[in-house]
Amino acid sequence: MNDSKNDVKIVAYESQYKEAFKALNEEWIKMFFVMEAGDYKLLDHPEEEILNKEGHIVFALLDGEAVGTCALVKTEDHPLTFELSKMAVSPKAQGKKIGYLLGNALVEKARALNAEKIFLVTNSILVPAIKLYEKLGFIHTPIGRAEYDRADVRMELTFNT
Repeated sequence: MNDSKNDVKIVAYESQYKEAFKALNEEWIKMFFVMEAGDYKLLDHPEEEILNKEGHIVFALLDGEAVGTCALVKTEDHPLTFELSKMAVSPKAQGKKIGYLLGNALVEKARALNAEKIFLVTNSILVPAIKLYEKLGFIHTPIGRAEYDRADVRMELTFNT
């Protein structure tokens, strides 16, 4: 058996992955929820809505195929704040710690950019995702007003700057 089949490579966004960014997210969102206006805004226009606004998107490649993605969306300049958003891993690639690799890559990116904090919103039914975020160091905070109807959990990671 060839071990290289499980080699996951984390890479930065390139235009060739634009469709994968949308497809991977749409696949998991539709499994549990419905697509909302905020989803389409980011997924249809990742360059304009994320990258051109000093955000970042990474992909997990398995045998050269994009099987996971996650975005770091800049939400504030002072203090520098990002939202960890649009994490999705294809069902066929789950169980390979891809979510952790994606999340960790973006946490390290935010740290390198001297961000003060990263926040995320999710849903309480997504227990594995919440456990993943806790493993990355995120703590639960009050939800407040969220952009997505499905969001009922808010978590935050603050860097010691």
